[in-house]
Amino acid sequence: MFTLYTDGGCHGNPGPGGWAFVLEYDGHRIERNGAEYETTNNRMELKAVIAGLSYVNEIGTSPVGSMAERGSVTVYTDSQYVKNGMTSWIHTWLRNGWRTSARKPVKNRDLWMTLHDLTEQLDVHWEWLRGHAGHDGNERCDTLVQQAIQSL
Repeated sequence: MFTLYTDGGCHGNPGPGGWAFVLEYDGHRIERNGAEYETTNNRMELKAVIAGLSYVNEIGTSPVGSMAERGSVTVYTDSQYVKNGMTSWIHTWLRNGWRTSARKPVKNRDLWMTLHDLTEQLDVHWEWLRGHAGHDGNERCDTLVQQAIQSL
């Protein structure tokens, strides 16, 4: 079983932003982060999950074992945008050709499509947690996001 904590943020929206993930599995803890000069909070939240699930997918296809042998991924996010997008809204978007229920183009479609493709390859469970509420994985991600932004 994989436990993935993710976070993204911006200084200004749009503005310089960062993303981060903390992945825990089999006694391992992997941390990664990145930043962009001109982006939005929502894009950084999505990029954090994409980076984390991409890493899980790489592990799952390594000689260490297949995803079926390794189990599922629980994603913890403080982003209602990400959680609701993947558990509810995406079904409408797919049915409507990547348009919202109001028939407008889905914002950040490129990232949603990538995330959707990743989740088709993995057994993903989505959990929302309140940001800045003392959850160790989420707090660590927030610190990594701020470090990434400061690195720009």
